Amino acid sequence: MIKADVLLGLQWGDEGKGKIVDVLTPKYDIIARFQGGPNAGHTLEFNGIKHVLHTIPSGIFHPTALNVIGNGVVIDPVIFKKEIDALTALGVDFAKKLVISKRAHLILPTHRLIDAASEAAKGKDKIGSTLKGIGPTYMDKTGRNGLRVGDIESPNFKDKYNALVEKHKQILDFHKYEYNLAELEPAWFAAIEELKNLKFIDTEHFINDAIKKGQKILAEGAQGSLLDIDFGSYPFVTSSNTICAGACNGLGIAPNRIGNVIGIFKAYCTRVGSGPFPTELDNEVGEKIRQIGREFGATTGRARRCGWLDIPALKYAIAINGVTELMMMKADVLSDFDTLEVCTHYIHKGEKIDYLPFSIDPADVTPVYETVKGWAEDLTKMTSKDALPQTLIDYVKYIEKLVEVPISIVSIGPDRTQTIFM
Repeated sequence: MIKADVLLGLQWGDEGKGKIVDVLTPKYDIIARFQGGPNAGHTLEFNGIKHVLHTIPSGIFHPTALNVIGNGVVIDPVIFKKEIDALTALGVDFAKKLVISKRAHLILPTHRLIDAASEAAKGKDKIGSTLKGIGPTYMDKTGRNGLRVGDIESPNFKDKYNALVEKHKQILDFHKYEYNLAELEPAWFAAIEELKNLKFIDTEHFINDAIKKGQKILAEGAQGSLLDIDFGSYPFVTSSNTICAGACNGLGIAPNRIGNVIGIFKAYCTRVGSGPFPTELDNEVGEKIRQIGREFGATTGRARRCGWLDIPALKYAIAINGVTELMMMKADVLSDFDTLEVCTHYIHKGEKIDYLPFSIDPADVTPVYETVKGWAEDLTKMTSKDALPQTLIDYVKYIEKLVEVPISIVSIGPDRTQTIFM
């Protein structure tokens, strides 16, 4: 039986998943997004044009693949409509290539207001939310209050909407948060009408039927493993399961239907927002990586924090996901460095360890580094493994030896053509 492959990020998000999904899509019949919402920003570049997707799977630019938004995703109709409008402007025929789970939850305007009010109330302890309403929407989902895509087809949809909004108003009143809902609702309801033009499906039946028919499926994750609600650097995490198990929950497929697990990581580390980051370089080296790598959030525009590669964190993500192959992104960004540092261990409570402990706060862990040779060559125009500098090949082999998983792709630039198969 052909099984569904899973592609996900192994760091704090922004690893380059969108590009790799775009590169791999010709091998698959279905690309299925399984969690997260418009807090994600999957960037793709081809033909000199940059595209950023927030909710729609990254296979949408290919003519053959069907794109599925799974039940684990939360959808903001307004942002979704903007994505659709952008595709229309590019002449992308998405109507027959995009379907949405009836069980996916809707982000209401009041969810975004609650997100902003909650973050403001935290003050200096804020988690660095994207303020897209993701957390409050998942809270309503687990609190059994949520509004789902399938409810749009209900004759009393407006009543369900109003009932949930009344609950939200009580929360906003508690926070003493000022807002004008009347300004936000017309665009939201207009976007709901736009959504009705797409096909709503029962993804659990659809995906399992596709597996039975032998269709090749790639499940696309958002954010990164270290932002997982259970296994990330809590509480500075997202509100969904970003790891491989999330593909089962977010699409309705059993664990024994999972095939290859593809883990994406950068040749270094980045993080957006608050939270611990053991290898962070809050200095000119970190700033140099940020500028060369254009490390600014695709969704928020915020500057990303940058640091050296963290092997204990990478090994942890590989283990909890069952990663079968790795793909290393942004090797080209490190071309200006004579030497690189790699964190191989932590000092934790006076002991040298090679795994991720319960807390990675600066007070609890100190990174231990090894120095490796860098590569001076410009990688961006290279077209094969044979052209790569030996020091980069050595870096790849060095990582493979430490994490015990093969690296199958090295990315040397943002464009889909700047991809080296190892």
